[in-house]
Amino acid sequence: MLADSHAHLDMTQFDADRSAVLERARAAGVDRIVTIGTGNPTDSSIERTLEIAGAHDFVLAGIGVHPHDARLADDPYWEKMSSWAGHPKVVLWGEIGLDYHYDYSPRDVQRVVFRRQLDMAREHGLPVSIHCREAWDDLLPILVEAARGGARRGILHSFTGTADQARACADLGFLISFSGIVTFKNAAALREAAAGVGLDALLVETDSPFLAPVPHRGKRNEPAFVVEVARVVAAAAGVELEELARRTTRNLRDLVRR
Repeated sequence: MLADSHAHLDMTQFDADRSAVLERARAAGVDRIVTIGTGNPTDSSIERTLEIAGAHDFVLAGIGVHPHDARLADDPYWEKMSSWAGHPKVVLWGEIGLDYHYDYSPRDVQRVVFRRQLDMAREHGLPVSIHCREAWDDLLPILVEAARGGARRGILHSFTGTADQARACADLGFLISFSGIVTFKNAAALREAAAGVGLDALLVETDSPFLAPVPHRGKRNEPAFVVEVARVVAAAAGVELEELARRTTRNLRDLVRR
């Protein structure tokens, strides 16, 4: 059995066939999916996410304000986030973090909102799902700071950093999740990072509908395709697919306690 630690089932790309997508995931052996609400106050991503998770026994939910949307959150919205954290299907606070590639929100605002959400996750007893793009120099010190505060750990989602950065995050107690990017032809360094993490710190994900793995690259991604991610990570780690599936599923279950 496999677990997809990060998907976005609420997105419109799934509106036409969401039930069939979930059936295909089940048929592929996926017995856990964490669907992530991106927390943009101008849409209803979190509301849709909670509705989808509530309707399916093998779907869990994450909530958090994405770094792209950090500039949009205000005090009334933080109150909403706190109330949603108590939903019975919510197991993660995320995705949260820093994204310096697009800079849709100012970097100083991203850092303030990231720290605030790390604090809120700790208050609610939730692990975090972290997005990092071109921001490692700022993100790692914040994670070290949070670890000193006794925060529950979490996931580095769709990891694209170096082997050293993966080990540094794993040493802080975080799980390292690899998406379809690890299957791409030019991702040898990422496969090296996966090989060096250790089975106890590995997860796999789709980030669907984005980042479809080889041989589905260019298509809409979906949770069933996590099998292809797991196949490549297993080869990089030097273990059989079945062992990789067992260990990554256990890692996620241990983290979210489900």
